[in-house]
Order: sequence, then structure tokens, then C-alpha cells
Amino acid sequence: MSNIYESAEATLGFISSPCLTKVELRVACRGIADRDALSKPDPCVVLKVQSHGQWFEVDRTEVIRSSSSPVFSKIFLVDYYFEEVQRLRFELHDISSGNNGLRDADFLGAMECTLGQIVSQRKLTKALLKQGNTTGKSSIMDFFSKSDPFLEIFRINDDGTESLVHRTETVMNNLSPVWKSFKVSLNTLCSGDHDRELKCTVWDWDSNGKHDFIGEFQTTFKEMMRAEQEGKQIQWECINPKYQMKKKNYRNSGTVILNHCKTIKMYSFLDYIMGGCQIQFTVAIDFTASNGDPRNSCSLHYIHPYQPNEYLKALVAVGEICQDYDSDKMFPAFGFGALIPPDFKVSHDFAVNFDEENPECAGIQGVVEAYQNCLPKIQLYGPTNIAPIIQKVASSASEEMHTKEAMEYFILLILTDGVITDMADTREAIVHASHLPMSVIIVGVGNADFTDMQILDGDDGILRSPKGEPVLRDIVQFVPFKDFKHASPAALAKSVLAEVPNQVVDYYNAKGIKPKCISDYESSRTFSP
Repeated sequence: MSNIYESAEATLGFISSPCLTKVELRVACRGIADRDALSKPDPCVVLKVQSHGQWFEVDRTEVIRSSSSPVFSKIFLVDYYFEEVQRLRFELHDISSGNNGLRDADFLGAMECTLGQIVSQRKLTKALLKQGNTTGKSSIMDFFSKSDPFLEIFRINDDGTESLVHRTETVMNNLSPVWKSFKVSLNTLCSGDHDRELKCTVWDWDSNGKHDFIGEFQTTFKEMMRAEQEGKQIQWECINPKYQMKKKNYRNSGTVILNHCKTIKMYSFLDYIMGGCQIQFTVAIDFTASNGDPRNSCSLHYIHPYQPNEYLKALVAVGEICQDYDSDKMFPAFGFGALIPPDFKVSHDFAVNFDEENPECAGIQGVVEAYQNCLPKIQLYGPTNIAPIIQKVASSASEEMHTKEAMEYFILLILTDGVITDMADTREAIVHASHLPMSVIIVGVGNADFTDMQILDGDDGILRSPKGEPVLRDIVQFVPFKDFKHASPAALAKSVLAEVPNQVVDYYNAKGIKPKCISDYESSRTFSP
């Protein structure tokens, strides 16, 4: 029988609502059955939450190769509301080799519970179900493996339980591995307690998932900090208790060396906003012929006297959130894919108010009015090219980047009814924009098949330019509007904007740019070994 369990513990941080609690969820599985009897599964767990009867993905774990009983290092951070029934769904997928996306993955099963159940029980174990049946075990074949070490760090909790904090990469065929440096928050590492015991375990990776135990040692963050304070390496003997008892001349199974340790002050999204960073919100609207004649009630651009169309619903839902972070409330609005006056040539980045020198509209209502006034004056055409508008906003973001201050961060909302026709150029533009203070939100309007658009969203793997250059960071969020057709506008806004705070923080922290002015509250700190 396959099992999945989550250990949850609440941690309080500085957030806008003083009563909000953050809950950490850790996930592990036991006895996963695989379709292929000759190999072990490559499991990944996807966490979904239920809102208005629909399931929405929140996050997903890393993929652990060849393991039927994985312990994931990824920590899910979930807002906890005592007054709400928060339904969670954990889906287990077997990811195909060489691909971290879900498109070609095998669904192995799922379990559902509420966050309240986890919080009240602290550790919850339930059988995975697939189409109403409990999943069973599969046979395991053993394979020989050379010495391929990896290291795990566990935090020892107040009740004596262990929580996996970090797992290094595996260094193949190497008895003297050097693992990559990594970052982890002090709250995750030691709950802010520098004297809390940490257990470090070294394993020899095996392809069948039955990794060989090499040894372990105990330490504290206080001890690790000596590497930073004294500017020297810290060493620990890696001990295998079994060998220590049986072998008289046994000294250790090796030595683990901490080369460097650095405590970095990490600023939050709130730090940057309260420090004066403005969100520059830009809208781009698809005016290609596939939307249908705006005069026809079947058109996606039809202006109904009593009910907004999907373009307006998406625009208002996202815009009303962003406008609170822009002091002048002036928003550039562009169109693409239309023949525009006076010469009626196709344009992919024209001002919706037809003022190329000043494409800004006063507030979200100003954008709505400019959009409605624009429709009778243009001819819907094509193709669906969005690279030009991404490049236009990237040009403005590039100017902001050179100021080396956290003053303006750009969000481009693209509303389109179909799969784009300039995919190669768009990928190139996104890779370039990933180096800039900029995020791109794409909302697919209508009932088209948007499967090919998912490639732009980094959730299914790393987006690369046609030349193979990867994005520096994930800046694109794609959402089909039809998934929210019967949900509230707030649900759509929450889905498309959820990643923006982290994208803002990731950009400025990576550049080493501090908020322009900091209030007197404490920001979180991160440990980087």
C-alpha cells in the first residue's frame, strides 16, 4: 500500500495581517508502485488547493529519481486560516526521464485532506487513491552502484522528530565530493535557534532507491557560524555507529568540511514596497481576427451593455490589484495584431488610445474606456505576435535596471485568445527580460487549446531561447481564463499574481539591491553554506 504523509508546523512571520499563520508542509511517500516493473518511479508531488470547487496548483516538490519511498526536501509554505476549511490535494506523478514536466508524466495516485487535519495531528498518513482504489506495491530489482555520495541536513524538533532541511545533489563516482553551495532560511534550518541540534547524514546513492548509509554527525548553526566569524573551515568526522561498534581500529567514514558559511539579510516584498518601489503595470490586448467581429455577440471583443467580456474581466481583476502599488495610477495600454488608422497597416505594439507619445491611461477605468473606444476604429487582423510588446516593456525595464535602485518593477499583462505565432522570438524576448526588473502575465481568453502556451511558463521545466540560453529566473505566469470562468475575479487575480512577490524579491536580492529605505522591523535572514 502506498502512503503519503505530511508533517506540519506553524511559523509566524511579519506579514500584513497580524493573525495570519504560515504552515510548513513536508512530504514523504512509502511503497510507491510503478507501471514499469523493471525500474523504480521518478516521483514528484504536486500540491493543490480547492477554491470554489476547483483545484489549483500551489507548488510542487523536486523530482527524486529511482525511488519508491522518497523523502522530499521541498517545503510547502501554506497560509493557515482557522476560520476556513482549507482542502488540500497531494498528487503523485512519475516524471519521465529527462523531463521535469507533468505533460508526459504518469499519474500514480492522490490523497485529499484538510489543512486543519494536518495541523491538529502534526503528522498525517493516508493511502494514495487512484480512481477510487488503493494503489498497490510493485516488485523491486536491485542494481549495483559505485560510490555516489550526497548529504542530507535534518533539523531536530522540540519533540525529538527530524525535519529534512536540505538534500545536496549527488556527486557521481567520487570519494572526495565537493557539493554546490546552497541557501536556506534560518527559520527552516533551525527555527531561529542557533543552538538547535542539526543532524547531517551522508549516503551513497543507489539507482534502486536503497541508498547505502555512509555516516553521520551532529552540529549546530552556532558551530557552523565559526566558518564565517573566524574565516576558516569547519570539519566534522562522519561516523557510522555500526562500524564504530564492530571495528576496533575504526576512526571514521570520512571527514565533512564546511568551506564557507555566510549569513545574508534577505529583504521581503514588503520591504521593497514600503521602501518606495512602484509597480509599473502595462496591458497588452490581442486584436487579431480570431477573436471575431466585435459587432457580433459571439465575438470575444463584443461589448455587452450589461456584462463585461472576458478581456475586461481579466483586465479589471488583475489591474485592480496592481493599481494599489502605483502612485500615479497611470497605465500604458497597447494592442497587437490589428490594422490601425490612418494607413491601416498591421501593428503589434500600438497605443490603445492612439497616442504613441503618451500611451498611458488614467486608472484601470481609463484603460477600459480606451479599449472600448478603440474597437470601432481598428480592423482585427493578425498574426498573434507578442514578442514586440515584451521587447517594448523590456526597454523601459532596462532603463530602470541601470539606476541600481529598487524604484520600479514592471508587470506586463498580455490578454490573448490563441497560441502565439512568434514562439521563437517570444522565447528570446522572455530570456532577455528575465535579467530585468520585469514579470510577464499571460491570460488565455476564450476556448482555444492553449497547451503549447504552457512552454512559456517555467513550471514545466526551464524555458530556453532558440539558441539554448536558459532564463535567469522564472518570470512568466500563464493562466487560461476558462479555468476561472465560474470563479470570482479575486480567484483569477490571486492565481496570476501569486508568483510576483517572489519574482520581485528574487530579482533585487540577486542584484544585491536593497530597498531604498527600510523601516525598523526585522527582515528574514538566510544561511548560505
